[in-house]
Amino acid sequence: MTRYNVVNFIREYAVLILIVLLMIILTFSSDAFLSPRNLLNILNQNAPLAIIAAALTLCIIAGGFDLSTASIFGVASCAAAWIAVNIDPLLGLALAPIIGIILGYTNGVLITSLGVHSFLATIATSLIYRGIAILITGGFLIPVRMPEFIWLGRGKIYGIHFTIFILIIFTIIMTIILNRTTFGRNVFAVGGNEEASKLAGIRANLVTIYTFALTGFAAGIAGAIQVSRISLGQPQAGLGMELQAIAAVILGGTSIYGGEGAVWRSVAGVMVLALINNGFNILNADPFWKDVTTGVIIFGAVALTAGRKR
Repeated sequence: MTRYNVVNFIREYAVLILIVLLMIILTFSSDAFLSPRNLLNILNQNAPLAIIAAALTLCIIAGGFDLSTASIFGVASCAAAWIAVNIDPLLGLALAPIIGIILGYTNGVLITSLGVHSFLATIATSLIYRGIAILITGGFLIPVRMPEFIWLGRGKIYGIHFTIFILIIFTIIMTIILNRTTFGRNVFAVGGNEEASKLAGIRANLVTIYTFALTGFAAGIAGAIQVSRISLGQPQAGLGMELQAIAAVILGGTSIYGGEGAVWRSVAGVMVLALINNGFNILNADPFWKDVTTGVIIFGAVALTAGRKR
């Protein structure tokens, strides 16, 4: 294998290599790490973030950037809690993803119709959406104790939380959409060269709108899971989640320049961040070093992406 092939292999599977190394280190560092209970807990706790990262992958591959996912997450979770208390708990859970689609679709329409860069546009909409979440709750918490509401976030099948199955199914669906459909090929084309894709007859604006709608849909599902799990609607839910999702996608090797990436690698990127967090918690280490370690790893992933682009 030539040096070029070795470098490409490392770039392609760096996130899996990181996961294996972290698991080896943590296994020798703590007897509690490799227990089925701890591993399932890692998957369960990080399922909402992984769902958002899976859909966000398509958005970034298409050349977009969505900084409003956390705010959409907050609106969806607060709306679900309010509807559950005032109308029907099952309706609240069902409408959360729909609310997410509407807000994500709105992002896409604003970006394409106004010609504003997605980075700036979603910063603005994130502030608007967070304000909507505050309006829904009136600035207070909305407790929801109904069994019909908490089953989604706390229910289990054979000892495994529903959320893990939802994550697996959603990841498979996003992978099929990206790799096995015309829309997925258009996503790669628009992200690789938007002008060339337009000349080829691809409706680039529509592709952009749909990728943002998918990201909003994922944030809505994640919001429904989280509010069901904690039985509490809160306007500040999900603060900082958008940066974690973007970090996971980049850590998974998706190019920040667009045109390249994979859903499974983004989900694996979430798991890397989760393992770092879990490891520092188990070892009771200084949180400062957790942030430093995470930052160094993400910087390395960006460096690999830049090298691949060159």
